[in-house]
Amino acid sequence: MKFSIPKALDRKELIVFDLDGTLAKTKSAMDAEMNALFARLLVIRKVAVIGGGKYSLFRTQLLRSLRCPRRLLRRLFLFPTTSTSFYRYKSGWKNVYRHELSSRTREKIKLAFKDVFVAAGYVYPKKTYGRVIEDRRTQVTFSALGQNIVAVLGEKKGVALKEKWKRENTALKLKMAKLLAKRLPGLEVHAAGYTSIDVTAKGIDKAYGLRQIEKHLHVPIKKMLFVGDAIFPGGNDYAAKRTGVTCVAVRGPEDTKKLIRRIISAG
Repeated sequence: MKFSIPKALDRKELIVFDLDGTLAKTKSAMDAEMNALFARLLVIRKVAVIGGGKYSLFRTQLLRSLRCPRRLLRRLFLFPTTSTSFYRYKSGWKNVYRHELSSRTREKIKLAFKDVFVAAGYVYPKKTYGRVIEDRRTQVTFSALGQNIVAVLGEKKGVALKEKWKRENTALKLKMAKLLAKRLPGLEVHAAGYTSIDVTAKGIDKAYGLRQIEKHLHVPIKKMLFVGDAIFPGGNDYAAKRTGVTCVAVRGPEDTKKLIRRIISAG
């Protein structure tokens, strides 16, 4: 995937980022350089973040180490679990909407995952860390190595194992996502992050998130820029392309830093 920066960045009013693999390494906090650049970006642009992780992960990866005046947080908008929920800052972070799946639907998804593992010949790793299938209520997520691998092993070792799994098993993950979509035609299936597959309600994906941004923030999609590391068929960022938004495909946080610097220099 070639990284390229589009022209006329000064015409974009709002920058929309994926989180895992774009702003931060998987399940890890943004590093000090990214935090500083992100804070500078908030001075000149509105910013939204859409990711497959739950809200608590957004707090850990993004908010906990972000250092900026509180007034700038009013320019930051969070869409966890693939935009199934929306948070904005008004004297604290407030939930604007939350689309929960029914308990019956969530159980149906879990059973479908198990069927797909058999059909695809998937073999669990010998060691996992935390839940492999996590019920996030608004979304059900499969994480091949477990939800807590980075928390348990630390960023260096945990991320390295996830990167290794991704290199060796992305084709298999995409195959499982395709099989799962056939078994769950009334739901959305997203191949997400390094090791994950997310399932949400029908019609809820990153395209939905962009339309919610347009609706709630009154910024037209043509005035947005979307940045993600999975803007390819089967990737969980690919749905954004359906809206016609200008997209930038990055290979990781270092590319994202280059883009943010360019936006800041464009003014």
